Amino acid sequence: MRELFSAFLMIIVMMVASPAVAVEIIELRQTGCQFIEPEGGDQHYKAGSYAACQSLNDKTEEKRLNKAEVLTLRPGEYLFRVHNQDVPYVLGFWLRGEGLGRLTLPSVSGGGINTGEYKDYAVTLEKGEYLYSCPLNPTPDYRLVVQ
Repeated sequence: MRELFSAFLMIIVMMVASPAVAVEIIELRQTGCQFIEPEGGDQHYKAGSYAACQSLNDKTEEKRLNKAEVLTLRPGEYLFRVHNQDVPYVLGFWLRGEGLGRLTLPSVSGGGINTGEYKDYAVTLEKGEYLYSCPLNPTPDYRLVVQ
């Protein structure tokens, strides 16, 4: 019920704040050491701590990122809805420009996503290459391209 109310409230806020601008919602789910969507959902890792994820990523990150799907979007208004599916500690989200784009492209970040909950992160994306991750989980740096 709480999620339904939050979604309803967000729709009202978006309609009142900018009725002419369509906001696309991008759903992302986190499980241990990863975001599910870019990795295809084939492998779910179990890790009970930051250190366990760091160790796992040291061994598997390069291979996983080579197979990960790059999220491709158009410039515009987005709401990233980030879920903590089953990680037993508080998570976050960080979207930022890649390389020099980190200095010039929009970014958004925050934490406080408890197990079984989600948070919304609003951002206006411009053309360029981005990375997104969870520094608290931690996850690999997944790619997002806006063209």
